[in-house]
Amino acid sequence: MSRPAFDPATYDAQLAEKKARLVELLAPFAAPEPEVFDSPREHYRMRAEFRLWREDGQRHYAMFAPGDKHTPILLDDFPIASLRINELMPHLRAAWQASEALSFKLFQVEFLTTLAGDALITLAYHRPLDEAWQAEAEKLAAELNVSLVGRSRGQRLVIGRDYVEEELTVAGRSFRYRQPEGAFTQPNGRVCEKMLNWAHDALGERDDDLLELYCGNGNFTLPLATRVRKALATEISKTSVNAALANLADNGVDNVELVRLSAEELTQALNEVRPFRRLAGIDLKSYAFGSVFVDPPRAGMDPDTCELTRRFERILYISCNPETLAANIAQLSDTHKVTRSALFDQFPYTHHMEAGVLLERR
Repeated sequence: MSRPAFDPATYDAQLAEKKARLVELLAPFAAPEPEVFDSPREHYRMRAEFRLWREDGQRHYAMFAPGDKHTPILLDDFPIASLRINELMPHLRAAWQASEALSFKLFQVEFLTTLAGDALITLAYHRPLDEAWQAEAEKLAAELNVSLVGRSRGQRLVIGRDYVEEELTVAGRSFRYRQPEGAFTQPNGRVCEKMLNWAHDALGERDDDLLELYCGNGNFTLPLATRVRKALATEISKTSVNAALANLADNGVDNVELVRLSAEELTQALNEVRPFRRLAGIDLKSYAFGSVFVDPPRAGMDPDTCELTRRFERILYISCNPETLAANIAQLSDTHKVTRSALFDQFPYTHHMEAGVLLERR
């Protein structure tokens, strides 16, 4: 099979279709026309994952069509991935072809890169990793100027760092981010930067406090914290919490308290259903929350969390699933109205899109 098809000449038309779909979904709520933020036409994905497929005695980068795990699409390069990934792909392939220690039972490769030029490669194996692998991997990491992670069952060996460093500019200020291997990060760096700027502008300069749910590695937390008196951010993933704490410290952001709680648990805490030891030392009553920022998973907010957000004057909502976004807005529409909306084309040439809305109390 040939590579996955994409055609930059069709980009404007597919973006127009996405806008029309978002307009249709938001029409029942009298939402204003969405602001549209486009993507680079190619080399926009900062991360990529490939299975390896043996053919003619060699391992090749491979992907598979949805639902088909048996017919590989063999790749020499990947134009939707970052220039750095495309630069690294042939050098990595040459390295494993030249080294039995690197290639033996290697079945998957993941690349994580940044706009700032940093790169990390994860190599996954169906065998234990030994000293021979370690020696070859250290040599490879130095030659490619990357960090390297080797994974096998029960093993995770890190050469260099287990994260990459990104730098994004919001309202003229640069923010530095650690993005850990294996943790969620926004895949489209340029569109992520546009999302951050839109959210920063939509929130506006406030003299009260912000609650953030699903904060991840602090992607939105850093710029939004500059707009409020103080912020309370929550995240359930330990890896993301540790990255967020490091990012807050690295950027000198000192008006944020971060707690490892799910959105559902925080809802229980605010409703005084039960206490949480992880909230020890945090006085929830000291906050004068005026705004809540949410960036939930594809399932959207659960009904109880949605009801929690109703308490706030402003709900700033970033969504990776406009259908669940619309369902959440429907639950809130009797008390809040959509005053701004946006489309962020994180995933060109697919039906997926990211959307943003600002809801304000009626």
